[in-house]
Amino acid sequence: MSALEELIMKAKALRAEGHTPGQISDELGLSMETVTWLLTQPKDTEAPKDVHIDWTTVGSHGVLLCDMAMMMLKRFFYLAEEVQGDAHLPDTVVGIAPSGVPLATLIAAEEGLKLAVYLPAKHSQSETATGSLAGTFAAITGQRCIVIDDVVTTGTTLIEALQFLRRHGATPVAVWSLFDKQGIREVDGVPIHSLFVVSRLG
Repeated sequence: MSALEELIMKAKALRAEGHTPGQISDELGLSMETVTWLLTQPKDTEAPKDVHIDWTTVGSHGVLLCDMAMMMLKRFFYLAEEVQGDAHLPDTVVGIAPSGVPLATLIAAEEGLKLAVYLPAKHSQSETATGSLAGTFAAITGQRCIVIDDVVTTGTTLIEALQFLRRHGATPVAVWSLFDKQGIREVDGVPIHSLFVVSRLG
């Protein structure tokens, strides 16, 4: 079975379990366009150009996940020292659900920062889907925030999250991710710092 066939099977299995296309997109680290294609496979159309990043080997082990979170934190400190000679962390770490949350939690715990959780609109089942903050975690009004996600796919979810934070009185100062599939240096005026950038040749 090819990798593409496996992805099609995974996408269809997730849909059968009741996942929304947005949740499948997050689960598989693929764009919504690619997920739609996997679920429908219209005749005479090629698969969208996308890259599947499977980081379950790391994500399924707490110690390895912690190592990745600490690498993200160290990268920030190195960048901050190069740019400004000082490395002041913001007040709040905002994890984008689902996969950004464990990374954000580990970073917040390491640095004694507040933790907020953003629930993207694509996870909503309502007719007027909107993003929201999980009420159990920190409020963001008046806070300087770092936003954490696992994979930057198109940047759409990040733009949505950043605009939500600003509307609610927060100041997003940086986005940290494990993987960047677009080579995006900033989104909506906020710098993106990724550990790994996926580049397509040709």
